[in-house]
Amino acid sequence: MEGRVKSQLWRYVTFLLLFSAILDTASAVTHYSIPEEMEEGSVVANLASDLGLDVKTLSSRQMRLDIRSSKKYLDVNKQTGELFILEKMDREYLCSVKTATTCFIKMEVILENPVRMFNIEIEIIDINDNAPKFWRDTIRLDISESTAAGERFSLSNAVDPDIGQNSIKTYYLSESEYFDIEIQTGRDGSKFADLILKKPLDREKQNSHNLILTAVDGGVPARSGTASIIVRVLDTNDNAPQFDKDSYTINLTENAPTGSLVVKLNATDRDEGSNSDIIYSYSLYTSEKTQQAFSLNPDSGEIRVKEMINYEDFRIYDMEIIATDKGANSLSGKCKVKILITDMNDNHPEISIKSFTSPVKEDIAVNSVIAVVSVSDKDSGENGQVDIHISDDLPFALKESSDNYYELLVSEPLDHEKVPEYDITITVTDRGNPPLSDNETITLELLDINDNVPQFPQTFYTIPVMENNAPGALLSSLTAIDPDLHENQYLVYFIIEKEIVNTSMSMLFSINPENGNLYALKTFDYEIEKEFLFHIEARDSGVPPLSSNVTVHIIIMDQNDNTPLIVSPWRAHGSVVEEKIPRSTDKGTLIAKVIAIDSDSVHNSRITYQFLHNTDATLFSLDQYNGEIRTMRMFSYRDSRHQQLVVIAKDNGEPALSATVTIKLSTVETALKTYADMTEVPLGYDIFSDINLYLVIGLGSVSFLLLITILVTIVLKCQKTKPSKAAPPCRNSVISERNSTIADSTLVSNDAYWYSLFLAETRKGKLVVRQPVPKGARYVVSSLPRSTGLTETSDSAASTLQYSK
Repeated sequence: MEGRVKSQLWRYVTFLLLFSAILDTASAVTHYSIPEEMEEGSVVANLASDLGLDVKTLSSRQMRLDIRSSKKYLDVNKQTGELFILEKMDREYLCSVKTATTCFIKMEVILENPVRMFNIEIEIIDINDNAPKFWRDTIRLDISESTAAGERFSLSNAVDPDIGQNSIKTYYLSESEYFDIEIQTGRDGSKFADLILKKPLDREKQNSHNLILTAVDGGVPARSGTASIIVRVLDTNDNAPQFDKDSYTINLTENAPTGSLVVKLNATDRDEGSNSDIIYSYSLYTSEKTQQAFSLNPDSGEIRVKEMINYEDFRIYDMEIIATDKGANSLSGKCKVKILITDMNDNHPEISIKSFTSPVKEDIAVNSVIAVVSVSDKDSGENGQVDIHISDDLPFALKESSDNYYELLVSEPLDHEKVPEYDITITVTDRGNPPLSDNETITLELLDINDNVPQFPQTFYTIPVMENNAPGALLSSLTAIDPDLHENQYLVYFIIEKEIVNTSMSMLFSINPENGNLYALKTFDYEIEKEFLFHIEARDSGVPPLSSNVTVHIIIMDQNDNTPLIVSPWRAHGSVVEEKIPRSTDKGTLIAKVIAIDSDSVHNSRITYQFLHNTDATLFSLDQYNGEIRTMRMFSYRDSRHQQLVVIAKDNGEPALSATVTIKLSTVETALKTYADMTEVPLGYDIFSDINLYLVIGLGSVSFLLLITILVTIVLKCQKTKPSKAAPPCRNSVISERNSTIADSTLVSNDAYWYSLFLAETRKGKLVVRQPVPKGARYVVSSLPRSTGLTETSDSAASTLQYSK
């Protein structure tokens, strides 16, 4: 028991001694001073040397720093024992209290084995790293221009986070003749400035002042900050209104209109706001008569005529005008106005019509008197002298007959159709300044006489008429114009009779005698009648009557009213044609030729050919203009032996008319008979079918109409005064040339050749048929007269074609 107590007592004594040793070691403080903002890695001191520590044992004794700060700004190098900067230090951040003159960072250096603790105190020395700064960049002050010199105005002071010598030392103000500053020192040593007014301000000279206040600290080098001071000068009513001139002299003519402007007075006040608003008024020295004659606008200063001014009543008006501002202590200015009334030419000349004759005939003689006028003016002198005139554009003239009397004469021939009446304005003007005038207008009416021939707008009318027109159709309206009036203007229209082939024009055309509408009395056929030429006369109802005529050329226009007729290939039975061709036919060989005719005009009768159906589009081609069907290639073993072609023949009309033909082609291995194996033999009555008969009748009708057309054309040409030297080719001749060209082609199918012979013999009045003959190189043409039927057979050399094998 005793031994245990001794042991515990020993331990306690040992602890006290150790704790006492530690306290003695910690109670010693090592002090260092460094400037703020030192670069990272900078060495502050060598702790091992300063604290008497062995550098070699620093790592083993686990040397460390315990810094009393939110950040670890310093650290120790355990290899060298050096204390170095770990992060830049800002004194103003670490010691934000402005009154603190010193700033410390405290830390402990702790070592183990044995435990030792050293107190380190590092003083952060301030450097001049902050410039003075004002709380506001712009300081605004409102100072009245009535403020006395020496008045003081407080300004916002600048702040500088630095201390001591580096804090704000003084203030400077930019140069100004009106302001200065006075620097004050506060209880805490801070500096601030007051703005001092050196002399009174004048807003009218300068309404604002811009100053620069600069705060400078005491650091080396010194730093500064600036603020802008804007002083706005407040206005006081210290300026009286002033007129542009002290006195005005105005000349005003008598009888000036009420409300007319006499003069606009203008007074200005250099103050602003209500201090510059001005009211105009008459002074007590302005007479009541003047105020009754003229009005004064209190806001604009305009003086206007209030009542009629007469030179004979009052010649001079004097007035005094006062301009007063609206300031608290109003100020005023005044001016004098003198208005001189000038006499004016205020009496108008007068004009009086003494005699006037109206209406008169348009053929009245030149220099005839139609009116007598007189003029007068109540003024005297030049204001009473007058001049009289009328417009120079009128065919009249004024001639003075006696004092202030004038005659109105006709100076040029008159024409009722150009001008049916004249408004003649007679103007009289005095010689005053300004001159006055008066006028009187008289209306002269002209009576019409029948002196104008009716006139058509054109001398020659060409009227196109479409064939197949309805009887009674309106062709055109031929209207003449007669500028005369009444019965001299009423026109009657009629056709001047003219016979054409024992036919009177009145049987073909009719004209409405009242309005000139021209009508057709019959239906025209272009294939029979192509044009008509006659005259139409227009006659007025005057005494004596006058008339004129116009030439009318009626042109019958062709209509697409005839369907194309397919005449080749020959179709004895219906619209299907069957042909046989050798299978060895070469490429480009002419297989067939489709020929169609159209009895319409050249434009409508232009025929084009197209395939409606083609069994093999690669085998046959069709020329759209001449109707030739040719092979595009040679036949192959794959091609069908039977080919069917459907060809449509279309004319060029609107709408187009068409006809179709079906050609059935059969290919054979052997060649067809040559043309030498075929000839024409007379055809018996039993061979003539109904279709052939209808074809003969149709072609005979076309030939008859063609013959009639040729006869009519010859008669019309003979009636012309100068017949043409060379008659133009007729449409049938064109067709004939085309058919003759077609007949020259060498065909496998010989229908085209026979059609050309058919046309030639048909024009001779005969009917042609053909029949193949077994042998021979010539053809016999069988022609039958139309009048006797199938009774003749002729052997024509002209119809013989030599076929070369």
